[in-house]
Amino acid sequence: MSNKFIPHTPDDISRMMEAVGIRSLDELYGDIPAEVIFNRDYLIPSEMSEVEIRRHFDELASKNHSLKVFAGGGVYDHYAPSVIPHLLSRSEFYTAYTPYQPEISQGTLQYIFEYQSIICELTGMEVTNASMYDGATATAEAMFMMVASAKKRNRVLLSATLRENVAEVVKTYAKFRGIDISVVPERDGVTDLDALKAELAKDDVAGVILPQPNKYGIIEDLSGVAEAVHAAKAQLALHADPSTLAVLKTPAEWGADIACGDGQSLGMPMQFGGPYLGFIATGKGNIRKIPGRVVGATKDADGKRAFVLTLQAREQHIRREKATSNICSNQSLMSLYATIYVALMGKQGMVEVNALSADGASYLHDKLLATGLFEEAFPGKPFLKEFALKSSLDAPALEKHLAERGFMGGIPMADGLFVFAVTEKRSREEIDAFVNSIVDFAK
Repeated sequence: MSNKFIPHTPDDISRMMEAVGIRSLDELYGDIPAEVIFNRDYLIPSEMSEVEIRRHFDELASKNHSLKVFAGGGVYDHYAPSVIPHLLSRSEFYTAYTPYQPEISQGTLQYIFEYQSIICELTGMEVTNASMYDGATATAEAMFMMVASAKKRNRVLLSATLRENVAEVVKTYAKFRGIDISVVPERDGVTDLDALKAELAKDDVAGVILPQPNKYGIIEDLSGVAEAVHAAKAQLALHADPSTLAVLKTPAEWGADIACGDGQSLGMPMQFGGPYLGFIATGKGNIRKIPGRVVGATKDADGKRAFVLTLQAREQHIRREKATSNICSNQSLMSLYATIYVALMGKQGMVEVNALSADGASYLHDKLLATGLFEEAFPGKPFLKEFALKSSLDAPALEKHLAERGFMGGIPMADGLFVFAVTEKRSREEIDAFVNSIVDFAK
């Protein structure tokens, strides 16, 4: 068949309208205010040759302005090897949906299995699922897991140093599940551990969610935290940047029960906000609480290695009231992206990405301080590729100034804070030009 879909005939449309009790298609939108309805022609040509349509889209693309990125906030401009898009489109991997039929989905099941292996190695955890929508919703799912494990406890603690967008998503999910959220305050840019222990002493906490690194880019010292959380009969979840786990202490080494976060830092383009990849990993004790599905390796009837969906603890497959989550899909294509990226980079490549990013961040940090326009926000606190400084500069005006000169600047926060990020893509020359642009703005 040449058509990818079967269009409705006028008779089909007429019978559908009769069935729903309307006389025209316009009545479907009768409750939408007239002033918000688009009544002009779309700027879409009716017919073009292949050459013309390519030229047309090139002209549209030329209206976009590519900026050199010095912002982070959970989304980082890491380099992606050019081979990734080519491997993504191979027929044994590329799929429209979930691999329900293992006999025809071995390619998809295999790369999900490899993805799970990679996430487990990065986090130090024993099991992970077949991927989530994004880091924020994966963190919300971690909250559900902790509450489900705690049974009669219904309160979860969030650190104030968790990224605001992640915290807001978690709070939204919690509201509609009747879960109580308490925020542990920060002190000097890190989680106030004395305040955390005071909350745990109330003996009603199901779980604790902490970031690593945090929203200021600080690598928090979590020594003794897991022990305190477990002594209070609660679980600990760490929201982590998976790229940094190639060099930082893993969530498992910190004693966490759950690791979660966004896989965008594994080479994924920033793409105006997505699609990205959420990950969630845990120990074997939580395996029946993990959302989504788990792919396992086995042998077929001929004794050959094969892959299958081993566990599907979601409401489509078990009784709704027994399900931890109602996640009904997975970011399979993006998990393939992450798998190819990590396989191409290898252990040494992942270490080098972080080393180059750390060198660049330290260089920018020192250069900005040398201008006299910034001062330390959290002196002595360790960081990797992202850091916060304090300044009295006009944030909106500075942002506009930098964009006009080809830069995406630091992220402004409350109390005059700016958070900057540097990845391996930024050269010394670009960093110098960025700093000079800020100095020009201040003149």
